[in-house]
Amino acid sequence: MRLLLIHSDYMRYETKDKAMKAAEDIPGGHKKGSMDEVLVAFASVEERDTADHKAAAAVTAASVKEVLAQVRADKVMLYPYAHLSPSLADPASAMAVLVETEKLLRADGINVERSPFGWYKAFQLSCKGHPLSELSREVAAGEEKVTREEVVKGIKKQFVVLTPEGKEYPLEMEKAESDPNLEKHPSLRSFILTEEARTRKTEEPPSVKAMQRLELVDYEEASDSGHFRLYPKGHLVFHLLQEWARQLALERLNAIQIDTPILYDWTLPDIQAQGRSFHERHYVIKTDEKRQFVLRFAGDFGLFRMMAQSTLSYRHLPIKVYEFSKSFRLEQRGELTGLKRLRAFHMPDIHYFTKDLDQGWDVFMELFQGYTEYHRAIGAEYAIAFRIVDEFYGKYKDRLVGLLKYAGKPALIEILSQRKHYWVVKYESQALDAQGGAVQLNTVQLDVEDAERYGILYTDSDGQKKPCIIGHCSVGSLERWIYTLLENALKMPKPELPYWLSPTQVRLLPVAGEHVQDCEALARKLHARVDIDDRDEKVGRKIRDAEKEWINLIIVVGEKEKASGKFPVRFRTGEVREFTVDELRAEIARLQGEYPYDNLPLPVLMSRRPIFRG
Repeated sequence: MRLLLIHSDYMRYETKDKAMKAAEDIPGGHKKGSMDEVLVAFASVEERDTADHKAAAAVTAASVKEVLAQVRADKVMLYPYAHLSPSLADPASAMAVLVETEKLLRADGINVERSPFGWYKAFQLSCKGHPLSELSREVAAGEEKVTREEVVKGIKKQFVVLTPEGKEYPLEMEKAESDPNLEKHPSLRSFILTEEARTRKTEEPPSVKAMQRLELVDYEEASDSGHFRLYPKGHLVFHLLQEWARQLALERLNAIQIDTPILYDWTLPDIQAQGRSFHERHYVIKTDEKRQFVLRFAGDFGLFRMMAQSTLSYRHLPIKVYEFSKSFRLEQRGELTGLKRLRAFHMPDIHYFTKDLDQGWDVFMELFQGYTEYHRAIGAEYAIAFRIVDEFYGKYKDRLVGLLKYAGKPALIEILSQRKHYWVVKYESQALDAQGGAVQLNTVQLDVEDAERYGILYTDSDGQKKPCIIGHCSVGSLERWIYTLLENALKMPKPELPYWLSPTQVRLLPVAGEHVQDCEALARKLHARVDIDDRDEKVGRKIRDAEKEWINLIIVVGEKEKASGKFPVRFRTGEVREFTVDELRAEIARLQGEYPYDNLPLPVLMSRRPIFRG
């Protein structure tokens, strides 16, 4: 079954003529239908759905209900639509699946209407236009999505807010909007209202236009949706973020680095065991040998096979393994949102392997602190959440408080009555965008299941083979970090990127053509990404253009500056301060700090630069 799901203000249709002899009978020969505030489910029943029409209807109804809950609608228009698939079921089977789907939805108390099958129809609808208002799904019996986050019936959960001082406040999601305790923590409140309570909706993020205007990142029309091109300035930002993540992993956390393929044989049992949990999110590739491969959705595939084939002793543990893994997830087209949600992304992943939970928790805390430093390097607003099993929370609550003291932030704690996932504790950092929405960046998960499932064993001091505890950790995709940087900048009175990440850190503006050489001489004395606006424009125009590019430091160079040896430096705050060359070098060193550095990504002279977007 293939579905196109449109959340609409209204849907109107009117049957016209029969499209086939097997068209469904309609009393009176014509029928009109209308529903307001409705999820319209355009549906193509496929040949593969005919083997078991009840099973096909069950997965279809489940998928529709999932989206219905996401968009908070309570009505469904089931609309037969043959144009979504080249492999259609025969009319009788298609009717059986659609009728059964309607029956299942109605049995769940959903207000559902099904338009007649086999007729040409005129229709009108009004799509709401929010990020989830247009979704496509492909479902089949026996292949329904069952994620690693599958909820087990009977498990209870409660929410509390935990502060760095160790205070704990209960939280009822349905009352979160008016909870007085959340008023004290605006970042945490924004995250909870948009992502947990879901009482707020957000619009298209402004970073989409900003990434294009600044010539950082852009859509690639010749590729699949959700794949992007990086312009030179965007590549520089990407590379510096990558290097900062690498230094965090290898130098601070003492991880070892590996690299594994992005393509895996789908027939291998261990690959399927992991891949099935993300079944709807796979890129599938078939070779001439008729073998079926999938593009990895994370670095686990190759790493877990590598570790399962390794000889490990308790003396080797804990061991941390870093991989810069390009990954792919076939997200639904309607869910794609700029750099926030895409199909090809880059994850600086760390997995660690320990002998027991106590050792696993020690490394968990180390990773949390490292990722907190990454946040501080970016300077973006974010919130913290922990998902944790009740028994584990009771045992390690003091450690959580210690982590929150280190971060200086409160956290949302979701407490589970028993384990429902492969992990017993999960940390998330949620960056806040300019629309008040949130996007997950860092994560650390303490996994107590996968080592035994994939045969990742170590030899303990008693000579026995035992499964490791695995930590799944990531600083977050670099694409989402660029998204976060832009969204955070757009919340400022005068947007800017952190100095160490700015493609151009210092721009020199010659007053006249004869001052270009003076600018070149000054640029050579500064250890910074310095460019020179040598265009035939007035200084005022050059200043305005530099402001539009979010340049951190702007310096005008003319006869006065040449004679005095003092240069007026305009900061993004609007402040102007005079520096000698030596003072300027010291200020630049202070701003750069210990963060990674790379050279200017484009020619120094602006007159020699190509324009990538007009």
